[in-house]
Amino acid sequence: MSLDHRLPDELEELRRTVEAFAHDVVAPKIGDYYERHEFPYEIVRQMGEMGLFGLPFPEEYGGMGGDYLALGIALEELARVDSSVAITLEAGVSLGAMPLYRFGTEEQKRTWLPRLCSGELLGAFGLTEPDGGSDAGATRTTAVRDGDEWVINGSKCFITNSGTDITGLVTVTAVTGRKADGSPLISSIIIPSGTPGFTVAAPYSKVGWNASDTRELSFSDVRVPAANLLGEEGRGYAQFLRILDEGRIAIAALATGLAQGCVDESVAYAKERRAFGRPIAANQAIQFKLADMEMRAHTARLAWRDAASRLVHGEPFKKEAALAKLYSSEIAVDNAREATQIHGGYGFMNEYPVARMWRDAKILEIGEGTSEVQRMLIARELGV
Repeated sequence: MSLDHRLPDELEELRRTVEAFAHDVVAPKIGDYYERHEFPYEIVRQMGEMGLFGLPFPEEYGGMGGDYLALGIALEELARVDSSVAITLEAGVSLGAMPLYRFGTEEQKRTWLPRLCSGELLGAFGLTEPDGGSDAGATRTTAVRDGDEWVINGSKCFITNSGTDITGLVTVTAVTGRKADGSPLISSIIIPSGTPGFTVAAPYSKVGWNASDTRELSFSDVRVPAANLLGEEGRGYAQFLRILDEGRIAIAALATGLAQGCVDESVAYAKERRAFGRPIAANQAIQFKLADMEMRAHTARLAWRDAASRLVHGEPFKKEAALAKLYSSEIAVDNAREATQIHGGYGFMNEYPVARMWRDAKILEIGEGTSEVQRMLIARELGV
């Protein structure tokens, strides 16, 4: 029995639609947004109209009735052209809306998901803190119950989609008590944008992802209704571990797209660029680079689709998600480096997409679990 890795007709149609959008709409405009460090509201609006923010959610909540495989396909095609746009979609869906869908009450879902699925609003996920990144259990943000309200104090950093004009909410993790052994009870709480005491800092000056929104958040006696608790009190740690497991599949798809985009750009350039009287693509040294780049992108695609398939079919997927995220992020960095080398001096010029890809690639080895964390997870799943 042979494995059939061809996409079903509806997913292939989605892939082609997003591919055309990425090349016809995103590619001509994103360079200017990127250099101005400006959020691409018009592009995001069109993505919302296409239903991309609702891809993995049921139609009853305004979604498209798809799954994580559909989301990954869209992310890969967008990232072949630009990662800022892709990470805006990834964070808006897997970090912003998915916690509400997985753990929210029916009222929370019906209040927020339709507007998140349409792209009218963006959601964010506030996990990382200045002293609590990979060690998420070191959360210092606190939420104290005061009657029918939570009073939240603390800060978060590196939060995507948290300060745009269309950001509607941030779900934050906070310590809401202590267990018998003194360890923290971590819960997740929804904080709507504009809540008094909720301060959003100016955008970071970043190496890459310059057309995406990333900010530091602070909370000073922020009061929200007790009903804004997401899921059970004390289950926030387990909730965000599940969300991160799923999100790693999405990041792997995005990284695969960047890696494939490096191939696309390098093949086209190598055919056009002439040196010593012939295209540089005629040189075996360049051919071998391109072959290795394509091999890496192809393998990464198989890895993230395998993890997504396991998730969709309700099978264990933690190890496969970590494998896909680890491999795809590292080969994205490799392909970006090789693409820059193939382009020579032009690869160092921001007018060429590979320069943007080179700047965008490194964060993929850090965000949503560093490469070191992925190796820890894989080893743990192996029982060592």
